[in-house]
Amino acid sequence: MGITPDAILPPDIDEDPKKGELPRPYCARLAREKALAVSAEADDIILCADTTVALGRRILGKPADAGEAAAFLTLLGGRRHHVITAVAVRRGARLLVRESVSDVKMKRLSDLELNAYLDSGEWQGKAGGYGIQGLAGAFIPWISGSFTGIMGLPVAETTTLLGAIGYPVWRRT
Repeated sequence: MGITPDAILPPDIDEDPKKGELPRPYCARLAREKALAVSAEADDIILCADTTVALGRRILGKPADAGEAAAFLTLLGGRRHHVITAVAVRRGARLLVRESVSDVKMKRLSDLELNAYLDSGEWQGKAGGYGIQGLAGAFIPWISGSFTGIMGLPVAETTTLLGAIGYPVWRRT
């Protein structure tokens, strides 16, 4: 988008889902909580996002280890799932949130593919245990929705929110 942040301040929040929480509200809650957790001056613009992978009502977050990543990837293999990314933009007391929901189909992985991907380490820190922008892109034959949302920051939604909060996204330098 051609925007360079002045600072990157990771918020410290509890990312565990609440009992019975559904994937889309969960994702939106985390983006909101992240935006509210960052201390800022009144005119600062805070941009936060959260991405989750949902298989039905089940939330597949960031795997704790390679075993959990393997379980997630095996579960997703041959099925369609949702990738939800919520973006929150805050300026002073004003907070805007928007979600991007995309459908993704992952092919069934062979043992060779699964083990090579796990060995790559790319699964670490990725919702559902994969990142479409890396090696796992070879496992995704079909998507419907926002490619940038699946990567973790839906550009169309983000530019709309930034414009709505008063940031001149399309200014000429």
